[in-house]
Amino acid sequence: MWLSAALGALVMLSSAGDGKFVLGKNLEILVNVFRDINLFYVDDVDPDELMTDMARGMVLNLDPYTEYIPQQSMETFDFQTTGKYAGVGSVIRKSGDYVVFAEPYENAPADKAGVFAGDKIVKIEGEDAKNFSTEQISNRLKGEPGTTVKIEVERFFTGEREQMKLQREIITVPGVPYYGMVSESVGLIRHVDFTEECSKDMQKAIMVLKEQGAKGIIIDYRSNGGGILQEAVKIVSMFVPKGSEVVSTKGKIKEMNTTFVTESEPIDMDIPLVLLVNGSSASATEIVSGALQDMDRAVLMGKRTFGKGLVQSTRPVGYDTYLKLTTAKYYLPSGRCIQAVDYAHRNDDGAIETIPDSLIKEYKTLNGRKIYDGGGVMPDVLLDEKYVSRFAYLVFSFNFIDEFVDEYLRKHGTADMAVVPGEYRFPDEHYGEFVTFMADKEIDWEPETARLLKQLKAKAKQELYLDAISEELAAIEEKLTDDKEADLQLYKSDLVRMIEEEIVLRYNYSRGVIEHANATDDQIAAAVELLNNPAEYRRILAEQDTQRK
Repeated sequence: MWLSAALGALVMLSSAGDGKFVLGKNLEILVNVFRDINLFYVDDVDPDELMTDMARGMVLNLDPYTEYIPQQSMETFDFQTTGKYAGVGSVIRKSGDYVVFAEPYENAPADKAGVFAGDKIVKIEGEDAKNFSTEQISNRLKGEPGTTVKIEVERFFTGEREQMKLQREIITVPGVPYYGMVSESVGLIRHVDFTEECSKDMQKAIMVLKEQGAKGIIIDYRSNGGGILQEAVKIVSMFVPKGSEVVSTKGKIKEMNTTFVTESEPIDMDIPLVLLVNGSSASATEIVSGALQDMDRAVLMGKRTFGKGLVQSTRPVGYDTYLKLTTAKYYLPSGRCIQAVDYAHRNDDGAIETIPDSLIKEYKTLNGRKIYDGGGVMPDVLLDEKYVSRFAYLVFSFNFIDEFVDEYLRKHGTADMAVVPGEYRFPDEHYGEFVTFMADKEIDWEPETARLLKQLKAKAKQELYLDAISEELAAIEEKLTDDKEADLQLYKSDLVRMIEEEIVLRYNYSRGVIEHANATDDQIAAAVELLNNPAEYRRILAEQDTQRK
């Protein structure tokens, strides 16, 4: 019946002009394909799954930010947008046959009940939790606020079993997980995403830091992927005059053309600001950093940002499903759009490209400094990022750091051990225990240098140089032999830092990890140095152009 009605509507569309004819024709084909698969395919098919696949297929080649959101994915989407969910408040992970609490959030129900990172969930609502997946446990821990969940845990340090009844609450993962003083006169705010009301967290952080004597503020936006545009506007409003233009959006239809201006009085228009950014700072982060740069209100330090100048709107498409659709591009106060990739124009092979140098345009800040579009926001001061080996990342991603810390703390730690962020150091004499722990662990990896060497050999062979340089290449290759024990020593500093941070996390939550990392962060040190040099800070904002590329 519904197919007949749909086809009837398509016939009406088809007779209403060329544009609508093309739309109607393709919709009719889509309905016919759906019908025939459902009726004639050799095996039974799920119409809901077919619809999800069709919708995802339609947006596949648009851009990575346009997506179909089926009903079962809305909970995840809501959490990404709001930073809130109802549950007991803890990250969980798989460990052997069971799921363990990996990171209880500070003052959340699990934390208040005395859960310690590493406590094993052996039963949930009376059911044996052996071989349960993290998804199964997560689904049981979540629920309506005010309801309870009964669990039995095996304590990390003692191995004793304990019954617990946790009352679920609305859990808010803060957009600003840390703020504090990093020198006598400089405060730092770590801002990780633009979820609902993160601007209130930012406002509180600024006020507290000023009360603690901050004469300059660093806002760490590194790897902040963005979020809600309006929250970005509210944050900019804290530092510039009311009524200042922050960002404008321009789309295909008139309704998408909007100019956003600050609507509240600023907190402080004079306090010096340094914003730290990198290649993973995107979207709303680029609005804040780009707008403050355009207005010469902050010095940006770090690396060029990601270059996401596209705006998404979420539209309901029926039956609790939604379409997150790119509807506009955004433009900073100077007029520049910092979108890096042109998704609308693809090569014949479907590949996408960044904006070419020939199309990059020059713009001006309020003080007349040169800035550019063409992809991302270029910082005023370029800083090198600390290299972390891919080998160390692989060790971490395989959960070997977690597993080793479990073993290490059972041997050397206690539940009330004093682990002070910024001061704790993993004993060098204990690193051998980690090497022993890793002895039977498989790590499938190839150094980037080895991969490039293979390419060099292939190119040398093609260009007839291989015989001439084969001995030199063989000598290099021999030094790059895959030797896990050698790599454990070569990348020891990275691995020790990861071990330290995991131990700090167990006793001091995520804010403790951030504080611990700050103490040895070269970019934060460079920002502090700049804020302690007012003349150089003012010179940059008055006259220093950004690099074109």
